[in-house]
Amino acid sequence: MRMEVVGDVASLDVELLQLPEVSTIGLKSNFTFVETLYQQWLSLPESNRLATSLLNDVKSGVPLNVPGCSSPNASSNSLPSMFPAGTAPPLSPRSSSGSPRIVKQRGPSNLGSSFKVVSEPVKEVIPQFYFQNGRPPPNELKEQCLLRVDHLFSDHSHGLQIHEFKSVTKEVCKLPSFLSSSLYRKIENGAGIVTRNAFIDYWITGNMLTMDIATQIFTILKQPQFNYLTQDDFKPILRELLATHPGLEFLQSTPEFQERYAETVIYRIYYFINRSGNGRLTLRELKRGNIIDAMQHADEEEDINKVLRYFSYEHFYVIYCKFWELDTDHDFLIDKENLIRYGNHALTYRIVDRIFSQVPRKFTSKVEGKMGYEDFVYFILSEEDKTSEPSLEYWFKCVDLDGNGVLTRNELQFFYEEQLHRMECMAQEPVLFEDILCQIIDMVRCENESYITLRDLKGGKLSGSIFNILFNLNKFMAFESRDPFLIRQERENPTLTEWDRFAHREYIRLSMEEDVEDVSNGSAEVWDESLEAPF
Repeated sequence: MRMEVVGDVASLDVELLQLPEVSTIGLKSNFTFVETLYQQWLSLPESNRLATSLLNDVKSGVPLNVPGCSSPNASSNSLPSMFPAGTAPPLSPRSSSGSPRIVKQRGPSNLGSSFKVVSEPVKEVIPQFYFQNGRPPPNELKEQCLLRVDHLFSDHSHGLQIHEFKSVTKEVCKLPSFLSSSLYRKIENGAGIVTRNAFIDYWITGNMLTMDIATQIFTILKQPQFNYLTQDDFKPILRELLATHPGLEFLQSTPEFQERYAETVIYRIYYFINRSGNGRLTLRELKRGNIIDAMQHADEEEDINKVLRYFSYEHFYVIYCKFWELDTDHDFLIDKENLIRYGNHALTYRIVDRIFSQVPRKFTSKVEGKMGYEDFVYFILSEEDKTSEPSLEYWFKCVDLDGNGVLTRNELQFFYEEQLHRMECMAQEPVLFEDILCQIIDMVRCENESYITLRDLKGGKLSGSIFNILFNLNKFMAFESRDPFLIRQERENPTLTEWDRFAHREYIRLSMEEDVEDVSNGSAEVWDESLEAPF
């Protein structure tokens, strides 16, 4: 008698197969294998007879005598196994791709080998890697910090006043000293004093201790409701720098120039670092820039003029004097006619028109046809160092007449036409545009010779000279003559930028014109001059 058994293999109790050579867990995880095995077992004559006998017993009401049955009369009769001892084929390898926490069991799985006992999958505990409020400091770092805090607060059980807090900023927080007031006000929050517990809550419990210095400064300076820094957020640290830095002490008696210096530093910071140009400095921009290094340098260096990035007083002096020379009516605004006189009439009318059309940058002056001091800072930094990326972007927008992101032959020719006319008026040998175009293509090495992209310009070392060729006649002639003295200067000081060299030359010239023996020490007579001669 043969019989057919049809059922759901998923409901089969694999323990009924009576296969001690095979792990129950391994069978439960491989239902396809179990189904095949079960069908082969039923096809055995002995199994078929036993199954038929059991079915007959069920029909007649006789209790089943099989393992796992709850009958008290059950015996230990075993079901026949389809494999002789030690000859069972191996299980298929278990797939663990669904979870990264399961350790894969690897090993030989030859068809002729005996069954391997499959153990429970081992779960690997992954440590926490995201902390909403920042990663807590390690115990060792925390203990070291607490020791320094206890030492500094030991004689001030009631807390520290603002003038006593600088040591905490420097020794515990490792921040520039002129951030002391901003950090103090962030912690005291109107209480008027910073206690030991308040500092620990903010710096250690708040996980400021484990942040990088850029994130620390960003968190200290920004307003709670914003995730960016505005220009006003930098004013408190500039005020403290002016009040405490020995290199700026001479400005104590001239608060109006203290304010101008602070504004200039902030404008320079945003010119180089706020690449989006929206006035909102993000943490990413702060980290990508070099302002943190410049802050630390300014804090360590007594001569502020050696801090060439952003904080040099000599650089401020040059920028402000250049603006003052052009601003003939001293209303702190300049128009087209004023700007055309810049650099001894070096620029063409066409490029000045593009600047005042506010293509490269929207003016902040809010006066129609007028450029304010901030706008002039952006202009002079772009004009005097055309190797920097902000400068290349500034002038690229000016020359890109249709705003399509590429400079074509017609656009280059439009600006060069006025240069060519000026050379003819000055009785200089004119250089034809066709020759200039070939020279420009050789200088830039464009990917496509039919147009120039901003990417092409940023990849070339001589890209800035292209703009001088197009609209600055004085620098075009200087580029053609290749002054060996200037070339030697560049080789001797390769770390200096074109702006650094220009500011140095101009500072010497302006100092001689004003007949000041040592402008960097801030003579009082210089600042007491009338409006017509501010220095």
